[in-house]
Amino acid sequence: MYDLLVVGAGPYGLSIASHAAAAGLNLRVFGRPMASWRDNMPRGMFLKSEPWASNLSDPAGRWRLDAYCAEQGLAARHAKPIPVEAFAAYGLWFARHAVPEVDERIVTRVAPCPGGFAVVTEDGEELHARTVALAVGVMPFVEVPPALRGLHPALVTHSSHHSDLDRFRGKDVTVIGGGQAALETAALLSEQGTRVRVLARAEQLRWNDVPPPWERPWWQSVRSPHSGLGPGWRNWFYSERPGLFRRLPEPTRARIATTALGPAGAWWVRDRVEGVVELLPGHEVAAACAVPGGVRLDTVSREGALRTLETEHVIAATGFRARCDRLGLLAPELRRALAALPDGSPAVGHTFESSHPGLFLAGLLTASGFGPAMRFVQGATFTASTLVRGVRRRLGATPAGGTVPAPGGSSRNESPSPVRR
Repeated sequence: MYDLLVVGAGPYGLSIASHAAAAGLNLRVFGRPMASWRDNMPRGMFLKSEPWASNLSDPAGRWRLDAYCAEQGLAARHAKPIPVEAFAAYGLWFARHAVPEVDERIVTRVAPCPGGFAVVTEDGEELHARTVALAVGVMPFVEVPPALRGLHPALVTHSSHHSDLDRFRGKDVTVIGGGQAALETAALLSEQGTRVRVLARAEQLRWNDVPPPWERPWWQSVRSPHSGLGPGWRNWFYSERPGLFRRLPEPTRARIATTALGPAGAWWVRDRVEGVVELLPGHEVAAACAVPGGVRLDTVSREGALRTLETEHVIAATGFRARCDRLGLLAPELRRALAALPDGSPAVGHTFESSHPGLFLAGLLTASGFGPAMRFVQGATFTASTLVRGVRRRLGATPAGGTVPAPGGSSRNESPSPVRR
C-alpha cells in the first residue's frame, strides 16, 4: 500500500509530488504532465502571471522557471509575458528533474477502502494508498451558460476545448466572456482572419495596468508591494498569506472568492482587441438556438433591451466552477460524504484535507477556503508544502494496514467545521 497517490500532473500535482518525494513518502503520481497546458490552450497564448510568480515548487527551490529559461536561452523578465508553450515545456522539465516517474494513465475512480483508498486506472488496474491528493486542475469544472448547454459541440464550445483555432479561419465567431481567456481568444481569432465579436455581461471591460518596475523607490514599494497576484497590499495578502486568509469568516471568504481578481484582460492584449474586435459589453445571452449556418443568440442588456444576432460558432470563455458534484472520479458514496461550502466547493482543513480523512485536495477546488491564489500557479508552493505536512500527520495518526478514523473521530489533523451543503 502506498503512502500517497497524487491524481493529476499539472503544476499543483507535480509540486505536491516533489515535496512528498523529498519527505520520503512512498508515492505514485498519475496523469499526463501539464496536459491542460499542452492540450487546452491555443498556440500563441501567453501566461498572464509574471515569470517570477509562475514557479512550480520543489523543497530546495532549484527547479524554477527562470532556471529553465536560462538553460533554454529564453527571457524570464518582470513584465515580459511567457508563452504558454514555454511554460508547458518548463513543467515537463520540472517533472523530469524534481518528481518520481509519472504514470500517464488516467485515474477513473477513487473509493474508500479499509486502511485508505482504492484507486482504479483507465485500464482497470487497482492500487491502494493510505492517502490521496486530488490535483485535477480545472477541466472537470468547465462552466457554460445555461442558455448554451443544450447546443451541439459543433456550434458551441468552451474556450478550454481548443488547442488551436485554425478551424475558425474565415468564419464568424462570437466569444462570450470578459476575462483574459475571452479577450486573448478573440485577439488570436482576429489575427488569423476570423470575424469575431466579444459579448460580455459587464458594462465595461476591465484591463490590468502595466505592472510597476521591479526596481523602484522604497516608498513606492511600501505603498504598493509586488505580489504574485499583482501589486498592492490586498493582492499581497491573497498571494502570500493563504493560511491567514482561511481564518477569515466564511462569508468574507466567499465574497472575496467571488469578487476578487475578477474578469480582466492583461495589459499586453489590450491593443490587440480595442479598435480591432467588435465589443458588446453589457449584454447577456438569454436564449440560443441552432439555425441554418450556425447559432442565433438572443441577448438582453441590463436595461432590458433585447438584441438578436447570428453567428457560425460560439466560444464560451466563461471560466470554471469547482463543485463537489463535478468530481466524477470519486465513488458516489465518497463524493456525497464530502462536506461542502455554500458555493458547492469542498470544505478543507488547514492542511488541505477534506472532511473525509486522508483525502486531500488542491488547486481551484480550494479557492473558497484559501483564497484567489489557488486559482493560479502562485498557490502551488504554499499548497505543496502544507498539504504534504498534512499527509505526514495523517500517516502518523493511521497505523499502516489500520483503519482510517471515521469523519468526526479523533485526529491530530484539523477537521473542517460543519458547513451547509
